[in-house]
Amino acid sequence: MVDLAQLIPGPIVLFGSGETSPSGRKIFDSILQDLPKSPKIALLETPAGFELNSTQVIGRIGEFLDIRLQNYQPRTVIVHARKRDTAFSPDDPQVIEPLYTADMIFMGPGSPTYAVRQLQDSLAWNAILARHRLGAVIALASAAVVAISTFALPVYEIYKVGEDIHWKPGLDLFGHYGVPLVFVPHWNNNDGGDELDTSRCFMGQERFIKLMEMLPPELTVVGIDEKTGLIIYPEDGTCKVVGSGGVTLLHIGKAHQGSFGEQELQGTGLAEVAQQRQAHVHRFDDGETFLLSRIGGFHQPEPGFGLPKDVWQTAVSLITAPEETSLQPPDIVLQKLQEREAARGARDWAEADCLRKEIADLGWQVLDTREGPRLEPVI
Repeated sequence: MVDLAQLIPGPIVLFGSGETSPSGRKIFDSILQDLPKSPKIALLETPAGFELNSTQVIGRIGEFLDIRLQNYQPRTVIVHARKRDTAFSPDDPQVIEPLYTADMIFMGPGSPTYAVRQLQDSLAWNAILARHRLGAVIALASAAVVAISTFALPVYEIYKVGEDIHWKPGLDLFGHYGVPLVFVPHWNNNDGGDELDTSRCFMGQERFIKLMEMLPPELTVVGIDEKTGLIIYPEDGTCKVVGSGGVTLLHIGKAHQGSFGEQELQGTGLAEVAQQRQAHVHRFDDGETFLLSRIGGFHQPEPGFGLPKDVWQTAVSLITAPEETSLQPPDIVLQKLQEREAARGARDWAEADCLRKEIADLGWQVLDTREGPRLEPVI
């Protein structure tokens, strides 16, 4: 019998960028070595769900893991939770089913605000929270890092569309643990070269100062450099920086010792923030570790707190009695199986192979037998 009170949330991995770069491989490697053999990794499609090639966008992560980290024999499955009120809804129990049994859940590129709209209070998001509290790793990159903030930065709306600077309510992942945080990946981005400041996730230092003025006090901003990861370990209350850059912690309205001095902040665009908001700044580079308490007063909620009862019970049942669970193929898998049989009947082998791969991406393998095709979950 599993003692739920003894379970600790799994690590949280936050990429500033470069999740498929050599630095990204190093970050994934530091996590995968602690997971069970041949870990099941669920790749959530949602942040890019509005794009016509969203499956290919998230599929690149799966290919990277399958090829570059093949020593761990990862079992990747794409969770096609693209948009509410469609056949690929994040509220469809069959679509999001792989989340409940994943050892790691990954979300990445796309739009932060789109991800928030589709996931806020959704079945998919609640399943992620439940599985994480039961020990699964959450790995986030790019748009997903922004989306899980208490206040999410509308990057495209401001940078591409020209809307006035503002914040949007985010998914507030760490709010469940009593810590209001804002995450800013691409912290040191320099795509704009000498002509345009694109640091601070393409906002630039001057605009970022004004954005900071809009945030409430007693909040911490976490800036993560490009090709750099921040790994948070709730189990022992530590954080580790891995990659080619560093992590910046900007505490608003809090006096604290050990922060950067005024001289050290010159040229970073943070001196003004520190002066205006009574803030202080910490910087940690590759290989450095620091206490989670430096970010905020993280605390473990009671089991199931803030989650729908049925979602929590489903998540718990799959770790306490997995042998009693019999997964059934979702409707979309059965539909694709029928389409594959029709393609085989028409001797369209290319289409049949394509459908087999789509079924595999949904977490099921097709076994062709004398009695006909049979579906089995990918294990």
